[in-house]
Amino acid sequence: MQLKKAREIDETTHTGRPKIRQVTQGHRFDVELVRVTKSYNAKSKAVDDISLRIPRSSYCCLLGPSGCGKSTTLRMLAGHEEVTDGAILIQDTEITTLPPVDRGTSMMFQDYALFPHLSALDNVAFSLKVRKVSKAERDRQAREYLELVQMDHLANRLPNELSGGQQQRVALARSLITRPKVLLLDEPLSALDPFLRTRMRAELKRIQKELGITFVHVTHSQEEAMALSDIMVVMNDAKIMQAGPAREVFETPANAFVARFIGGHNVLMSEGREVSVRADACRIGAMPGMRGASGTVTMVEYKGPFVQVSMTSDTGDDLTATMTDAEYFAAAPQIGDTVAVSWDPKAEHVLS
Repeated sequence: MQLKKAREIDETTHTGRPKIRQVTQGHRFDVELVRVTKSYNAKSKAVDDISLRIPRSSYCCLLGPSGCGKSTTLRMLAGHEEVTDGAILIQDTEITTLPPVDRGTSMMFQDYALFPHLSALDNVAFSLKVRKVSKAERDRQAREYLELVQMDHLANRLPNELSGGQQQRVALARSLITRPKVLLLDEPLSALDPFLRTRMRAELKRIQKELGITFVHVTHSQEEAMALSDIMVVMNDAKIMQAGPAREVFETPANAFVARFIGGHNVLMSEGREVSVRADACRIGAMPGMRGASGTVTMVEYKGPFVQVSMTSDTGDDLTATMTDAEYFAAAPQIGDTVAVSWDPKAEHVLS
């Protein structure tokens, strides 16, 4: 597809209605995907006609189940996969067919891919060495980026002398030293334990805001995407289901898939319409003026400040109610109990 034609067609919203682009001076978007498709054969599309705009200096998370197309999208941005159709732009420059080194992107891989025989300093400085930067200058810059990720005190250690979180910081510094316009991260936190994962989320967000560059981060974790995203992109079956700020996606899911995948929502039929109701809007017990259902408790999960009660309704639907620990222990329903569930009709969100 020619770029001119692609940009005239422009982005398609999650409702399926095309939007016409208004051309402005200067770039407003660090990344644009315009009707991008990746096909491996006539019957197999890894990415199917997706369009997306990522505003300047944004943290964007691509979220979805395995095989949805999120990693393929990232690899097309990086230039490690060819685009079958459509166009990719970085800061208003088309890079669809450019080699990875000329795109203005840098990629941090899931396994970090550090050179085992090089120190942390030399790993970070390696790309500058390839570019024939003097040793003094590349070491100076490498120390600056190790300081940015709080690893300058371990600059002389080899990768096998570092913890997983420390290796990740070195890999991040190595990706950033090339000063990319867009940093691409392929499930960078998946190998870390939950405590360290939470700490590193905060570090990634801090560094992204400090540098002011766009991060595009692939993850399968809803919690991770909610915590990090300025813009969250939910994918399924090679398509974008919904894209927007994390709060918007959570509070107003576009369809049943998004509501279920993001979590914290019940998807129900109400007055002939499919609706989502947040689990924290549901209460155990029948209440006057409220909509309701009844079901059998299948799981009770105590999570400290709140308790999550899962049920199967009389119609076979899955239901979840999230309540404070005080609310739960006032009634204390147990697995196998039949209970009523109530919610305010105003809490219902109609799904497309």
